[in-house]
Amino acid sequence: MNRIAAIAHVLGGLWMVFAATFALPLAWSLAVQDGVHSSFVVAGAGSFTAGLALHLATRHGKRELHPREGCLLVVLGWFSMTGMAAVPFLLALPGMSVTDAFFEATSGLTTTGATVITGLEYLPQSINIWRHALQWYGGMGIIVLAVAILPLLGVGGMQLFKAETPGPMKEGKLTPRITQTAKYLWLIYASLTALCILALRLVGMEWFDAVAHAFSALALGGFSTRDGSIESFNSVGLEVVLAVFMMIAVTNFATHFSALRQRSLKVYLHDNEAFASWTLILLSGLGIALFLWDHEHLYPDLWLALRHALFNAVALGTSTGYASTDYSIWPIFASAWILFLGTIASSAGSTGGGIKMIRALILLKQTKRELARIVHPKQIKPLTINGQVIDTKVVLAVLGFMLLYGATITILTFVMLATGLDFLSSVTGVVSIVNNIGPALGMLGPSGNYAHLSDFQTWVLAIAMIAGRLELLTFAVIFTAAFWRR
Repeated sequence: MNRIAAIAHVLGGLWMVFAATFALPLAWSLAVQDGVHSSFVVAGAGSFTAGLALHLATRHGKRELHPREGCLLVVLGWFSMTGMAAVPFLLALPGMSVTDAFFEATSGLTTTGATVITGLEYLPQSINIWRHALQWYGGMGIIVLAVAILPLLGVGGMQLFKAETPGPMKEGKLTPRITQTAKYLWLIYASLTALCILALRLVGMEWFDAVAHAFSALALGGFSTRDGSIESFNSVGLEVVLAVFMMIAVTNFATHFSALRQRSLKVYLHDNEAFASWTLILLSGLGIALFLWDHEHLYPDLWLALRHALFNAVALGTSTGYASTDYSIWPIFASAWILFLGTIASSAGSTGGGIKMIRALILLKQTKRELARIVHPKQIKPLTINGQVIDTKVVLAVLGFMLLYGATITILTFVMLATGLDFLSSVTGVVSIVNNIGPALGMLGPSGNYAHLSDFQTWVLAIAMIAGRLELLTFAVIFTAAFWRR
């Protein structure tokens, strides 16, 4: 009971923090008078009241959280706050089911970008702002936000931070205090978002679209205010601005922090993970452009092929999910490759999804080391990244993650196939959802959405989104017997 009370106490505080997130769409609704402000009032008041009641009822259980409790709190926090985030959709959009509302909210908070809504252009503006704001909050992590602004919740603050933030190496701190670290990360995140809004406005976007797309671009979420995504705007300047900020957001925010603190761009050159991510994404875009123009003749000139190939390689490679064209009409090699990029190219500590480039680098170096050991059995050579020796326990953790990742993709694919979904949609849909990319191929491609799925299929993918956002391990550990054993 003490464990439950300790977790519930912090969970109540998280709900109160989350209540504040409804203020932005509420203010927007009142400003543009779109008539749905009451939806946000009800949702915000309900979230705060429930949080306050739970927080006060368990105040005697306040204590330092253990690692396993931090994991459970993060999972419960994501599911419960997603449920709260779904309330405005239910109240403001007639005919939307609980299943679809939860899926849309989940897709927002997990920065996946898959949607079940059609006619995005005709939604009340504040609902669209809410969709994009959810991605912005989820990008850096609503729980990291709580650690940043509510030090009083700092019971187990480091455990929350480590359970929430992505990547295999979570021991390092940018500053001595975890709350200070979280504040600095959010300050950088917010500043970059403001710059993106201004840049989008300068290239011709209206303020409403600029705010919405800046939120989803920095979160690498991919929601848009139009059904046709970025293709609807048909603007090279817009695509360039979004591509630049997506490439910034796919980089570890700790690297941005170090660059600002040292006032030197050399920090980026010394980050092997960032260099690998940028190189893979940009070279892939160039290669696909040449492939589409020279071999397939899908575009009349190299410039147009380069424009769409580069933008979509960046959008999918960063796990954002925007589309400047319907890439599902490309040869399967090209469309499947950019989807594959989204599973691997994001840096740990960024707002992107997928397995993270750092894990790929560790696996490649470990494979190289094993091959060398066959030739030289007595050779002892440490595995290093950025000049840092990688501990064996990190390598083993990466191997364990990859096994769980492969099993998750395989099992969920067969589950979707068993429900009657076609093979291409099942495989690419699961890959896209688990890696928080958004659009897939087949029926779930950029020209369609997830609205036609059954309730069962929708719930499976919604849960998969949260599991993927928590990088599987934090989610899966709560289902092990060891987790519940005293």
